Amino acid sequence: MKKDLGVVCAVYPMPVLMVAAYDENGKVNVMNVAWGQICDEDKIILFIGAGKRTWLNIQASKAFTVALADEAHMDVADFFGIASGNKINDKFERTGYHAVPSDRVHAPVIEEFPVTMECELLEFLHTEYVDGIVGRIVNVKAEEAVLDEKNRVDPEKLHALMFDQFQNGYYATGAKVGRAWNAGAGLMKK
Repeated sequence: MKKDLGVVCAVYPMPVLMVAAYDENGKVNVMNVAWGQICDEDKIILFIGAGKRTWLNIQASKAFTVALADEAHMDVADFFGIASGNKINDKFERTGYHAVPSDRVHAPVIEEFPVTMECELLEFLHTEYVDGIVGRIVNVKAEEAVLDEKNRVDPEKLHALMFDQFQNGYYATGAKVGRAWNAGAGLMKK
């Protein structure tokens, strides 16, 4: 029997996305965003509140990168979520991580995270109910260590973090348990 839980953020898993952008002086800022998703084959939407340092930086630079956080870098990924760039001036520098300029957009690529999407700003959404940033993915970079033999990202090698809003936990991707567009194919024949 199901129990009523009230209003909770009941989508699981949520991605753990590292959104990076330069400020007007070329300084790197990174933010942990769990509320983001692919919204078309070459587009991503990030639900970031207006006024956040990352929002302001993307507004100024018109570009950003989105990296998939992984288990090996969980501590820094979490720090990027709890530390505000509006309050901590040396937020990125404290981590000892390294950023290199993207060769596709005016945004930093954080070298420690294994998969990074390079994005150009398409639009800001600002309504009574939602603030969001829509970007076009112009390229994806991935470390060879997380690729399969066909140069596709292998989730079993990536160990991407997933955020659990029920208990505020992080989990890493695990074993493949089925094949999409195939696991339910048998029901098509009924």
